[in-house]
Amino acid sequence: MKGDGIENPVFEPPSPDLGRQYQASPAGAQPSVVEAEEGPCGWGRFSPKALQLCNNPEGYLAAYSLLAIFQGIVVNGLINISISTIEKRYELNSFLTGLISASYDIAFCILSLFVSFFGERGHKPRWLAFSAFMLGLGSLIFSLPHFSSGNYHYGAKLEDTCQITGTSFANFTCSASTKSSLPNYLYVFILGQLLLGVGGTPLYTLGTAFIDDSVPKHKSSLYIGIGYAMSLLGPAIGYVLGGQLLNIYIDIEIPENLLLSFFFAQIDQDDPRWLGAWWIAFLACFLAIWLLIIPFSCFPKHLPGTAKIQAEKISETHNDGSEVLVETKNIGKSFKDFPMALLILLKNPVLLSLIMASASEALVATGFATFLPKFIENQFGKTSSISATLGGRLVLIPAAALGQVMSGILVSKCKMDCKNIIKFMIGTCSTALLLNTVFLFAKCGNEPFAGVSETYNGTGMLYNLTAPCNANCRCLRSIYYPVCGRDEVQYFSPCFAGCTSHIFNDTKKMYHNCSCIGKPKRENSSEDFVYEAIFGKCPTQCKFLPAFLTFFFFAVFFTFMAVTPTTVAILRCVPDKQRSFALGVQSVFLRLLGTIPGPILFGVAIDNSCTLWDVSECNTKGACWVYDNERMAYLLMGISAACKIITIVFVVMAVCLYKPPPASTVLSQKDSEMVAGIHT
Repeated sequence: MKGDGIENPVFEPPSPDLGRQYQASPAGAQPSVVEAEEGPCGWGRFSPKALQLCNNPEGYLAAYSLLAIFQGIVVNGLINISISTIEKRYELNSFLTGLISASYDIAFCILSLFVSFFGERGHKPRWLAFSAFMLGLGSLIFSLPHFSSGNYHYGAKLEDTCQITGTSFANFTCSASTKSSLPNYLYVFILGQLLLGVGGTPLYTLGTAFIDDSVPKHKSSLYIGIGYAMSLLGPAIGYVLGGQLLNIYIDIEIPENLLLSFFFAQIDQDDPRWLGAWWIAFLACFLAIWLLIIPFSCFPKHLPGTAKIQAEKISETHNDGSEVLVETKNIGKSFKDFPMALLILLKNPVLLSLIMASASEALVATGFATFLPKFIENQFGKTSSISATLGGRLVLIPAAALGQVMSGILVSKCKMDCKNIIKFMIGTCSTALLLNTVFLFAKCGNEPFAGVSETYNGTGMLYNLTAPCNANCRCLRSIYYPVCGRDEVQYFSPCFAGCTSHIFNDTKKMYHNCSCIGKPKRENSSEDFVYEAIFGKCPTQCKFLPAFLTFFFFAVFFTFMAVTPTTVAILRCVPDKQRSFALGVQSVFLRLLGTIPGPILFGVAIDNSCTLWDVSECNTKGACWVYDNERMAYLLMGISAACKIITIVFVVMAVCLYKPPPASTVLSQKDSEMVAGIHT
């Protein structure tokens, strides 16, 4: 009865007659509406023949992939690699730079539901043009602080050696300096990130749904997999491009008073005071992204042939009556339908199970994307740049891209239905869980570190960097400048090693007269007589790096093999008119339960394995300098394994709860297609 309160047919199994009625009427009418909205590629009456070559799914996929690449370059590449430079230049602490990073996800969460709801029935390519406009504008806004903050002032260099008679360190005070206006640029960076979040929202909701609209069902996973794989190229390009530009001085032209020092290599990119030109790439991306407005604005509302493709598709919506309700009541046409449309999706147990599984995987993926370089750096004794290359460009990005493309190909070639797609996800997630055990055997012990893991040749105490041999040096604990002694022990800095002098030998900085460094452990070595300490960490004795990278590559590969099938399964298990909205709901949960808490949880775990914190002369606690490698490995494996198990549980639930449409409905639809084919 119409007046019986909140009872709703969406929560009751539909009758076969109602299913036949839906398939015979709306399904037969829908293609004609879509066909009327198919059109040439162009702007109004101006539709050159050359543009029609791109008026197909392949042309749209090319434009979509380019936009996804540039979005990845800016959001996941340039911002991540520039954030430490921005932190130093604008005097921001890590909490504030973390707020800048989180602003993108905040905007995405707020807008995702509304954009996906209203855009479902709208002109999706034009929404993508709006996306390109906002991404370009956000990139431009993010670069503006450089042009209004004036030139960078290169600070005075602090001595890193032991200054027994000097006054460099003795004059260090904790008094507050004149308050700077530079931190106020925080709000400009947040605004830029918010605009980038607005631009990213249509891309991965409406843009993905438009691909599914425009290609046959068995090809959808392949096209979506390619699009998602292209989005992973963005961060790789962003890291390479941003890293190269950081080798250029921030103001391009080096000040005259520094030219002589730069010429004699006394100032270079390794100098803690050096800041690179982080802003150039943002300007370049702004121009490139705005050029993509042109192709998206010329695509029609539906590509030619979409009506025929839609008519041939067989519904795989979870059989809870939602599809009938959406069609009969035309839910989604106005804003007043928003609560009901959201409730329909939230009552879909298959959709919720898939969303929770993807959120659990996203938590692990973003956690490792943020901290894998740090794990490699500390476990295997590599520099931060080499660790970023190995972790990001050699493992994470290639494995993730390959996994998404391969899964798209397999789902497409095998023509899997919704239930088989979910079963396929169980296999990939289970394999990734087994490969996750790499942390159990490919871990390294802690290298000797004076004042942390061992004393200074029997003097001093553990977890105390000061010992009798360096007590008069008055070293700063805030300057972490590790050196490796000839005794194969690592020291916090040349000052804490008691070194009083240094020389440059083939661009290597070598230290002499080091009172804390013991005798060399290797006898009859000519190298031992060249220096007492050399800049950098001691070479690690751990040989597990190749095994770790190999196993972790395949763990990431199988993890991301579930990403494309998850998206396809979500698009299949909900009513056709709610596909974009379902992706919007997934995006919100993905960020609230995955990408936002992921780095936080991993960060807490890594901090929990710290053995030496940076405590400044003002007793301010800063970053961690030294970690317990075994504890770090066990904690990260525990988080990853727990999330993998949660993922598998939810995917198994999705398989068990999924109910395909009744056979009578499918047969009715096939009959309708045959009749339509005869009439055409």
